[in-house]
Amino acid sequence: MLSTGDNEILVRTDAGTPMGEYLRRYWLPVALSKEMPGADSPPIRVEVMGEELVAFRDTQGRVGLIRPKCAHRGSNLFFGRNEECGLRCIHHGWKYDVEGKCVDMPNVPPDAAMQGTISIKAYPTREFGELVWGYFGPKERIPELPQLEHGMLPASQRYVTKRLQQCNWAQSMDGAMDTAHFSFLHMPAPAFKSNSAANIAADEKRIGWLRNDPMPQFTILDHEVGFVIGGARKADGRDLYWRITQFMLPTHSITPSAMPGEIYYGYTWVPVDDVSCWIYVYAWHPDREITLDERARFDKGGYGQFAELGPDYVPVRNRANDYLIDREVQKNISYTGIRGIAEQDTMAQESQGLIADRADENLTATDIGVVHFRRLMLKEAKALNSGKEPAAVQHPESYRLRSGGAVLSSDLSFEEVMKKRFGSASGKVPA
Repeated sequence: MLSTGDNEILVRTDAGTPMGEYLRRYWLPVALSKEMPGADSPPIRVEVMGEELVAFRDTQGRVGLIRPKCAHRGSNLFFGRNEECGLRCIHHGWKYDVEGKCVDMPNVPPDAAMQGTISIKAYPTREFGELVWGYFGPKERIPELPQLEHGMLPASQRYVTKRLQQCNWAQSMDGAMDTAHFSFLHMPAPAFKSNSAANIAADEKRIGWLRNDPMPQFTILDHEVGFVIGGARKADGRDLYWRITQFMLPTHSITPSAMPGEIYYGYTWVPVDDVSCWIYVYAWHPDREITLDERARFDKGGYGQFAELGPDYVPVRNRANDYLIDREVQKNISYTGIRGIAEQDTMAQESQGLIADRADENLTATDIGVVHFRRLMLKEAKALNSGKEPAAVQHPESYRLRSGGAVLSSDLSFEEVMKKRFGSASGKVPA
């Protein structure tokens, strides 16, 4: 459990709050590149950590991320015309470039003193891994982008999307740090014997290991940009089934699902406000292209890390419709009666409320990853609040990490498992 005071620090991300200022020291995704598909395409609304913005791609392909209120009379620039390297207000024609500078004032005399002096707030942007990233901290401290592996690969070897989650960002991230829940939340119902169980989890053997050992033994190794969690379950004979999860500051994670040769999956969480967040989801394979069949399956959703999405990247099965829970399916086919692993996770996290009251929790040994995540985030935010800048931003190359599954001898330590599975104790891969 957390004290009420620490919980408030963890969940609040507006400007001026300890966690909000901490997150603003990092580059954060603000949109998918494909949401602004070409030069002078329509602008889009963006809200990040309680701040309403507008993003647009100009004639030269650059992305602007600016305050939406025109400096003249406050009309919303979301309704503006994207033309000739600027976003033009439809009220009186004032036009702003990607840096927020007002470059045209048609209703102001050319020799007026205000010409060339007006600007609105704008944030730096970069594109990487089919994501548009924004930086919201002090401009003199702009770091390098984190070198997440999916962004270092050709576009043919990755798949990127996002989905809206209707709860606080931290309780959604709690779910990523807790891999013990797979023994229940994502399981077939006990009476379900069909081979189609492979559509609910990875395969029948792995399902058996997950079902039969609901109390994995966890080990955590810290590294310079976060930590890696290993959860070991009994497998066959003297082997252990390891499910290994990465956490990278401030809000990145790599799932424990990929066995050797399989596709890797990662997430980045970005608060919209204190009661909703975007989850950016990406799949990649370091050695081959993502096939058309795989892309079609990801597009369809209801599988693994990808939800079935409706308009505006809102999941079809969501809080408003009780995730389309089917009680007959729950009785006979799956524990939840809800289709899709991503949707099952969402239900469990959103059902805690818009902002979970962590003072009411009763944690167990299987919550060690959740506890470690919360302690680290609080430590980092409090350190910045005391004047100590985050160290992780100085190591962009250390974000090139992997995690996933392995079946190895119980004689090996977790550090030995990491080296055997990934070639390094942290999971870092070569450039």
